[in-house]
Amino acid sequence: MEKFNINDMTLDDAIAYFKDNVGAIVVADSNADSYRSVHKKGIFNAVLEDTGKYHDLIEKLWYHLSNSSDTVVSEYKGFVKTSGLFSGIYSRKVEVVINDVSKDIQVTVYPLKEKETYLFILDELDQSQSVDDTLTTQKVKSFQNTYLFSMYIDIAKDTINSISVTELSDDVVNQELKYTQWRMMIVNAINSKFTGKFLELSDPENLKNTIAPGATESLDCLMMNLEGKEIWVKLIFSRVRTSNPEDYRFIYMVQDINDATKALREALDKSEALAYKDALTKIFNHGRMETEITNAFINQVKKGEVVSMMIMDIDFFKHVNDNHGHSVGDITLRHFADILKTYFDNCNGVVGRWGGEEFVAVCYGADRSKAARIAEEVRQKVASEEFEVVGNITCSIGVTVLNPSDDFEKAYRRMDNALYEAKSSGRNCIRIA
Repeated sequence: MEKFNINDMTLDDAIAYFKDNVGAIVVADSNADSYRSVHKKGIFNAVLEDTGKYHDLIEKLWYHLSNSSDTVVSEYKGFVKTSGLFSGIYSRKVEVVINDVSKDIQVTVYPLKEKETYLFILDELDQSQSVDDTLTTQKVKSFQNTYLFSMYIDIAKDTINSISVTELSDDVVNQELKYTQWRMMIVNAINSKFTGKFLELSDPENLKNTIAPGATESLDCLMMNLEGKEIWVKLIFSRVRTSNPEDYRFIYMVQDINDATKALREALDKSEALAYKDALTKIFNHGRMETEITNAFINQVKKGEVVSMMIMDIDFFKHVNDNHGHSVGDITLRHFADILKTYFDNCNGVVGRWGGEEFVAVCYGADRSKAARIAEEVRQKVASEEFEVVGNITCSIGVTVLNPSDDFEKAYRRMDNALYEAKSSGRNCIRIA
């Protein structure tokens, strides 16, 4: 048999392979509440209609009880519409139940040019691909059974994210929803005897004024679960510690009233770590780095201390995914992140994943020349490192020094322009703006 050569494959070949192997392709319009199956085969003939209501599709994929085809009660279905809005490419594993048999599928959503229209790509996952996930899930099942829901709240931005609903899935749920909207929707699930206390505790101004960094407030009450049964729960708001006393970020959890205090504390600590850490690379995520940069302005730059920041982008990373697959791409990203974290931990810096193959670092006490030296050392370390499977890779770096007259957007734009210049200059180089 002739050996496969990647150089022989054309775009038409790749498209033909995709067409023959993809499980389903769906186009959807959220505004019109409609979807159409462009292509489907296998289990997706049972999962998808030829045409249907978009929000019914979201409910089928997102809002059924774990290991069951039973959908959630009406009090929670108000969240279906906000779960079907996507501002960028989104992917997650979901579980569907067909004839009482659970199937794991991968759903990837691509927003189209027209607002609130999407292309869904769905594939059935081979059972062996889920073995590690299943084993990990089993290890933490006893912990998961102690809490039903968790999310991260930013009062200042009126946002919620990192939503985890144990009764639905082990994965984090997409939700385009403001905290103030969520609060007035979820109150419908709380027993009427406790709605006043809930609204008082959860009021944004009350959270800001009464809960100190690191402190926790809770409310024991009767609340309806996803199956429609009223149970006693503990509603917990815990304010996250940061170096800026004006940050108003909280972990919110719904926990069984009988959970031990130790389990509660472990859950809060884990939720806080998840809110700040990138799931793949285990270093700080985009939101945590935004906080770091904002606090650098407040605590250092405005006081005359020197701070620099830089953005690092892996050159030709798309080739890694295209030539070796996304699993190798993930390995490469984790290795790259390990290099950055080890380096910046030793030079008074903080680094996090900004998104995709881009990483951002804040360097305290680094003026223009020192920041340039740091960036060059990072570039050289990456270029000389041997990466698993892919061998050697390079990165381009944009650098800027924060000024007292800057705001976040101005400084970021300057740094990003420097990265663009580095990319335009042939890559594997640094530029300072």
